[in-house]
Amino acid sequence: MPSVLVVEDDPSIRQSLIEVLAEHGYAVRSAADGFGALREVTQSPVDAVVLDLGLPDLDGGDALRMIRGISSVPVLVATARDDETEIINLLNAGADDYLVKPFSGGQLLARLSAVLRRTSSVPPAGGSAAGAAVAPAAEPLRPTAVGELAVDPGARTAYLAGRELRLTRREFDLLAFLAHHTGQVVSKRRLLTEVWREPYVDDQTVDVHLSSLRRKLGERAAAPRYLLTVRGVGIKLVAPR
Repeated sequence: MPSVLVVEDDPSIRQSLIEVLAEHGYAVRSAADGFGALREVTQSPVDAVVLDLGLPDLDGGDALRMIRGISSVPVLVATARDDETEIINLLNAGADDYLVKPFSGGQLLARLSAVLRRTSSVPPAGGSAAGAAVAPAAEPLRPTAVGELAVDPGARTAYLAGRELRLTRREFDLLAFLAHHTGQVVSKRRLLTEVWREPYVDDQTVDVHLSSLRRKLGERAAAPRYLLTVRGVGIKLVAPR
């Protein structure tokens, strides 16, 4: 039975989240503030954390960074803030995924299930929580060089012009998949299925990670070098001309 720590200061919301998770087979613990969350993670490890950002004692972003300082536990951030820059900062700070409030119990279960499949040897409770079919196993990825970009999935390293890129886990997975399919247009649906392993997550998840990845590659959507958007079709990785 996978264990989840719910960090939420609002008692009614916290209780609702606990009930939804418990009903679907999760062992749930809870904390009402950031320092309580840190104590829980330190004293008794869990398989995942659902972290609200609006905490009374710590900014949720600071709590996330402190959790990351002591644990690699998957963290699903629940936030009322839908600003893309802030979401990118949270992902770079170590969040594994995010939910924008208000969200349904089904969305929470689907995202949590996907995070556990991606990051943990512990299977999600009840299989695929939203009733989605489990995606087929991905084909092995090989080291790839594209222009001055070199990606090695085995070593989980990426270099641009000899400089190692500091990528989050999901950014690296996304880049490695696109590098494996260099020159091919890959749809967002395919990325969600084969990189995120969750076909029912919204496309904005891909957009946010692509935006962050572009910045680390030194480009913008309006002036792409490696990541070209084919409008209405998808994205492809190419060597700069």
